[in-house]
Parts: sequence; C-alpha cells; structure tokens
Amino acid sequence: MAILSFLIILSVLILVHELGHFLMAKRYGIKVEEFGFGYPPRFFGVKKRGTIYSLNFLPFGGFVRLKGEDLAAGKNSFAGKPKRVRLLVLLAGVVMNFLLGVVLFAAIYTRLGIPEKVDYLVVTAVAKDSPAEAAGIKVDDKIIGFDNSQKFIDYINDRRGLTLSLTIVDKSVKREVAVVPRPAEDTPQGQGALGIAITNVDTVLYPLWQRPFRGMWFGLKEAVSWGREILTSLAKINAKDVAGPVGIYEISKDVTKQGFLAILQFMAILSINLSILNLLPLPALDGGRLIFIGIEAVMKKRVKPELEQAVHLAGIALLIGLMILVTINDVRRLLGA
Repeated sequence: MAILSFLIILSVLILVHELGHFLMAKRYGIKVEEFGFGYPPRFFGVKKRGTIYSLNFLPFGGFVRLKGEDLAAGKNSFAGKPKRVRLLVLLAGVVMNFLLGVVLFAAIYTRLGIPEKVDYLVVTAVAKDSPAEAAGIKVDDKIIGFDNSQKFIDYINDRRGLTLSLTIVDKSVKREVAVVPRPAEDTPQGQGALGIAITNVDTVLYPLWQRPFRGMWFGLKEAVSWGREILTSLAKINAKDVAGPVGIYEISKDVTKQGFLAILQFMAILSINLSILNLLPLPALDGGRLIFIGIEAVMKKRVKPELEQAVHLAGIALLIGLMILVTINDVRRLLGA
C-alpha cells in the first residue's frame, strides 16, 4: 500500500507538470510528438492529431516530447518558436505544480476550516499530573473569556495557589472548571502553572458555500509561505539532509498512516517543492533552459542548438549521478550507517 501511494503521489505531480508543458505547447502550435504515462519501454500507444499518447512499462510519472525540443526543426517546433513562446512553455510546468499545491491546500482547508485568530483560547497540550489534568481539562477544550495567550498567562500567574473557575467549552458543551495553579516553586521546568499549552488560533468553519473560496485564498497564502520556506532552506541546505526517492518513500509511508488529508498536505508541499526545484538554473531542468533564453535575449542571438543540447545532456548525466549518490545516502541513513 505504501509503495503504491508513493508511486501515485509522485506520478500525479510529474504528470501535472508535464501537462502544463503539453497544454501550452498545443496553445502555441508546437507539435507534441508524444505524451507518455510512465517511462519507456512503451507498452502501447495511440496516435491522435499527430500526438502519440503512450502507456509505458515503468509506472512512474510521465513525459512530453516536443518537436525540435533541442534542435530547430521548422516553425511548429519548440526550438523554432520565439523566445516569449518558449518561455511560456517552460514556465507552464512550474505554474501547474504551484497551482496544484494551491488547490490541494484549498481542499484541506475547505474540509477542516480556516485557521484564524479567535476570541477564545484552545488547549493544544496537557501535561501529565498537572493541575489542568486533575481538573479534567483536555486537548481541544476552549477557554472562554480570554482572547490573548499572554493575558491568560498573566492572569493565572497572579493567582497561583488560589482556586480559580474557568469557563470551558468542549464540543459546544459549556462547563465551569475549578483549578488551582501551582506555586512557582512546585512548577516543573518547561511547564506553566496549570501545565497546559494554549493558542488563540482555531479552525473556523464558515458556511459551506464560502469554504471553497476562503480555502482557495488561504491555500494560495499557504503555498506562497511554503515556497518562501523552501527557498530559505535551499540556501542553508546540507548534503546529509537531502532526501532522494528512498527518503521520500519513507516519509510517504508515515504520512499514509495519518490519513487522506495528511497525504493531500504532503502532495501539496511536494508539488510546491517540485515547482521551485525545476526553476533552479541547472542544465536539463526548466530553469537551465530558461538561462539559455536569457543568454539569447542579452546576446541578441541564439546559442548554437548543438551546444545547448550537449549542455543539457551533460546536466541529465549529472542529475542522475546526484540522484544515485542521494539514494545511497538515503539507504545508509535507513541502515544507520
């Protein structure tokens, strides 16, 4: 089940990326020679309007093969199109991955609600053998009458040793709870007087007709936030922390156990990650191809197609080598070496 989920997740992300290239190429009259599901050898293919739609034996992702992708081959080839068109075709895959991340985040927040600041406090953790546990306070209980965590903490600290009454809401049922905050000398390190963790952010369930729109807007902000986080992480990356297919598979196994929404979140984050990684200025990646368009714009003439093709082939070899090294590192990490 885990390996199937892993293959489906990565295949969907790659196919969505390639679909972006496919649709934009079709939009500008570039001949798409093949749109493949999985990787060769080919199992079977159907030709329709000049494009072969193939199903291949390796069930992992897919690919789009454009006419003249590296070497100019007529007006309906990729290489024969103006810079603007080639730029749009290359960016389409990245945009599709980013949009997929937005849609997946939107679906999650449409289902769960929108995280927002509220006028009450939510209990996120209860320490064992704490005054809160003794009083029957539980995770997800809502403490009414306080809209700010610091105000609540100050209120409790000023009344250590006294019996207090807190208004608690649990699944729409309101109750009064008597609790005695611990004196400072009896408070374990790292805990507060009551032994709880709190937040003034909760998931708000708006009317059903509003949720998709609010979910899409919040999903966009979440995608941008993750994109910023990934870019920041790339600047500080350590080779030992890089995960390849084996590492991602291990993560996907844990995510699969947490349910469908966790899988959607994992896919959304991976999709945003894929969109950013594809923009890196490395040969064979979309970002590397964009560099050549930039050089062409600056020099007012095109780099020799044969040279560009050779650079991308070298880039593919380099990426495969790096993937092998990362995979070896993943296996060693799993074996505790």
